[in-house]
Amino acid sequence: WLSEVVKPLEEYIDEAIDPREYYVDLAEIAKGDSGSVYSAQILHHANLARLIKLPPLIKAQDDEGHANGETMFVAIKTVPILHSGSRKLDKLKNELGLLRGMTHDNILSIHALYVDLVEDSLWIRMELMERSLDDIVVLRELGLVLRERVIARFSSDILEALQFLNKHNLAHRDVRSDNLLLNSQGVLKLTNFSNTVKVTADSPVVADPVGILYWQAPEVRAGPYNALKVDVWSVGAIVWELAQAAPPFADDINPPGDRWPKLHKPGKFSSAFHDFLRLCSEPAPSRPEPQDLLKNAFVTNTCGRPVIIRLLRQCTAMERLVSQ
Repeated sequence: WLSEVVKPLEEYIDEAIDPREYYVDLAEIAKGDSGSVYSAQILHHANLARLIKLPPLIKAQDDEGHANGETMFVAIKTVPILHSGSRKLDKLKNELGLLRGMTHDNILSIHALYVDLVEDSLWIRMELMERSLDDIVVLRELGLVLRERVIARFSSDILEALQFLNKHNLAHRDVRSDNLLLNSQGVLKLTNFSNTVKVTADSPVVADPVGILYWQAPEVRAGPYNALKVDVWSVGAIVWELAQAAPPFADDINPPGDRWPKLHKPGKFSSAFHDFLRLCSEPAPSRPEPQDLLKNAFVTNTCGRPVIIRLLRQCTAMERLVSQ
């Protein structure tokens, strides 16, 4: 029965590898509705290394690491395989099909798929990330300070990912803080493409409402909408969230509308910051494209990657203090 359930994913699965022989010392780092995510060490085994199927760049990185005697870690997401199949597997196939052959520095891609016969689950290999943007928002509530140039750096990374998707007529439609992950080099990457849709430039209108209310463009709730316009609204919502330590409309005082709620202490922020937020909340027909916003004065005034790496260390230190 197992082979029948995963048959739609057959072309993506590396059947030559027992993942338990190649990935060891799994430690759970996150748990969600669709399964658990683990950090895992890559176990160097010459015979397996020859057999394993990976994208060329990832394979080259693995081989170089093994040659240098490095201890390498990846993320493994496990998804239970049920007799009846599941929507999760259908969405995974959709994601793999949409993103096939596409790579971008700000998009978290799937490296490989395996079937674990021990627990009847699918193992999905990805880059091991440090934390989500949502984790950082939580620490904002505990006193973590985010400078405007740090928020600009995050905004730039998100817009780079969206510009790439838009060039391929892809709309993510679920851009929010817990779908954005930082790696150890301070690079922010967009993940979770389960609601992504491919449209055409001539016909970008879709009707299905997706996404989470706080980050959802208002036109998504109103009926058919231009899918290629909604992600920019979500970027504005994330910028608002990073500045205020909570997403817009989360206080229940302001019902979701077509403009942002008033910022707390708006005078703290530059005119470029306010202009960027305004542009993101423009009505869909006049809302800028990601490539236009990448030239915005707020976005171009970013901090360097070393600042983000230091921020990651600060987050880890704060969490240790809280847990003591």
